[in-house]
Amino acid sequence: MSETAAPTVAQAPLGGRPVRPPLPTWPLTVVETFDVTPRMKRIVFSGETLADFVWTPAQDVVFRMTDETGEMVRRHYTVRLHDAAAKRMEIDFVLHGHGLAADWARAAKPGDEVIVAGPRGNTTINKDADWHLFTGDETCIPGVFAMVQSLPAGAKAFVFLEVQDAGEEQPLDAEADVTLTWFHRNGPPTPGSPDLIAAFADFVPPDGRGHAYVIGETSTVQTQRRGLIAKGWDKSQISAEGYWRPGRLGGHDHVRDDH
Repeated sequence: MSETAAPTVAQAPLGGRPVRPPLPTWPLTVVETFDVTPRMKRIVFSGETLADFVWTPAQDVVFRMTDETGEMVRRHYTVRLHDAAAKRMEIDFVLHGHGLAADWARAAKPGDEVIVAGPRGNTTINKDADWHLFTGDETCIPGVFAMVQSLPAGAKAFVFLEVQDAGEEQPLDAEADVTLTWFHRNGPPTPGSPDLIAAFADFVPPDGRGHAYVIGETSTVQTQRRGLIAKGWDKSQISAEGYWRPGRLGGHDHVRDDH
């Protein structure tokens, strides 16, 4: 197995849980930065080993950074685009407030180097679904757009996205038949988005068996998931993941029945 091959699950001793080996690491160099919107910055990376990087749209990579105390911390960012032939990777950073990763992204310039690990994440397209339902806030746009753009022509997708204002809307170029609805909260991100929750409550599904990708702020995701289940959705039809919540730095919340 090469150093960049996908990780496998190692067997734990009898009675123990499986132990996953470390994720492959990828040395990256910044080659370009630009603003996608006033509050979202795209950073384009190059790396010789990116020719071997294999991912599924909506998976992320882990940035290992050093905080002000010298402690190593992790920040997860979704891969927006990857071009193996060009050995390039593009990642979008939401620049809300000041934090370790946001400040790094603001200051990033060509020639800067970083090491990421991955890919990781289980919120990926269900290819057996007859249609697809997506929801999230600006932190989810890279993952949602990557998933929608991976759908073939003729696939049907419904997308509900909340952003601060109209200036944060982005064009979506996709082969699928997409109904995209934007919501403007006219302020910073807050838990329990009423617009997204109401949109899900009012959504009338088309015929066939759909799959929902419910991501974003954790309490909003929890409410939306419970609402879908109350309307008769099977739990296997819902991928739910909290990308952020107040007080949490790094990592994601896997939203299940015990949350």
